[in-house]
Amino acid sequence: MKGFFHLLSSRQFKELLLDFQPVGTEDVSLDSALCRVAAEDIHAPEDLPPFSRSTMDGFAVRARDCFGASESEPSLLSVIGDIRMGTVPEGLAIGPGQAARIWTGGMLPPGADAVVMLEYVREIAPGVIETFRAVAPGENVIEKGQDCQADALVVRAGSRLRPQELGVLAGLGITEVRVRKRPLVAIISTGDELVPIEQSPSPGKIRDINSTTLSALAQEDRCGVVRMGIVDDSLDHMLNACAQALDKGADVVLVSGGSSVGNRDFTLRVFESIAGCRVLAHGVAVRPGKPTLLARTGNRALFGLPGHVASAMVVYQVFVRYLLSVLQGTDPEKGSLRIMAQCAEPFPSATGREDYVRVALDRSAFETGGSGITCPAARPVHGKSGLISTLVKSDGLLVIPRDSEGLHRGEYAEVIIFQ
Repeated sequence: MKGFFHLLSSRQFKELLLDFQPVGTEDVSLDSALCRVAAEDIHAPEDLPPFSRSTMDGFAVRARDCFGASESEPSLLSVIGDIRMGTVPEGLAIGPGQAARIWTGGMLPPGADAVVMLEYVREIAPGVIETFRAVAPGENVIEKGQDCQADALVVRAGSRLRPQELGVLAGLGITEVRVRKRPLVAIISTGDELVPIEQSPSPGKIRDINSTTLSALAQEDRCGVVRMGIVDDSLDHMLNACAQALDKGADVVLVSGGSSVGNRDFTLRVFESIAGCRVLAHGVAVRPGKPTLLARTGNRALFGLPGHVASAMVVYQVFVRYLLSVLQGTDPEKGSLRIMAQCAEPFPSATGREDYVRVALDRSAFETGGSGITCPAARPVHGKSGLISTLVKSDGLLVIPRDSEGLHRGEYAEVIIFQ
């Protein structure tokens, strides 16, 4: 029986993934840019806001005219105008002892440097007000360019565009952005025992779960997905499916099943048979996922994943998601949400492999020292590695380092949170 290649550490495996280059770019409208990745730095073409504006309904004033104002000793000001929304206060300038009525969002007139809120003002005669609260320069005002100044960097290349990024771009009048293309992930499920999910399996058969779960994971990562269906344990059929996936433009091909070392595990031979394809790794020192395969043709990756759905999903969370971040030009170390948790019970392990243990988190169980900062307790979700129900009950994967013989109760460990 052919054995595994030299087992790589997870770090060595990820270093292979870092050699891939981000996918190409495309220009999309701002309305289509949510969750896309900026392909280049974006600088402000103008100041935002383009003028100093009030953040409150009240009176535009010179702050110095209100210094020391109080209920017992209010400041007396004459009102010289009313600034309407969306207009320029032409011919209106605030001088000593003067004020102008202004509304939220209104343009601050020349001479004014603060706004007194309406609730701190009394009108004592037509055109005359008392202010009984002091204001500081800039109070209740957003100054011109305070959000961002012209030419300032507002979005860095590699940033995922959230609603707030889209908002600032909209405020700057930017209607189109250059983003990374969505990587296309092709999914192939292999095995003579598999049937489509809509089919009732006969004895010895089982429904194909991997196509659904891996597709959903890729969609979570904002990738395009092409499902190649079920392929039986045939070298020619698997080779044909991989070739078709590459012909469809797949950036990543995921083949679940067939990556181990049994007589009918063809994935390694398939990858070696693809013209221009190079096998980079066969075996990684992790559990689950030891038989994981990685091959490369050009800038496209082919993964051989374990056939057990839970193991395949763990490998996706740890390695495939890492590569998809690289292809999208984002920081792969931030591709997964990670937190620290405290072990609620011992977590045994063995040196020489990195363990990813399914855990449920109890956020009320532990407190970090005397700081009052709560740290969730991590409890293992017990069950055989091939059971997907263990993942349903889990909040994430607790990481046990390769050089550790396990973790004691009360020790802290990193947990990769499921999205």
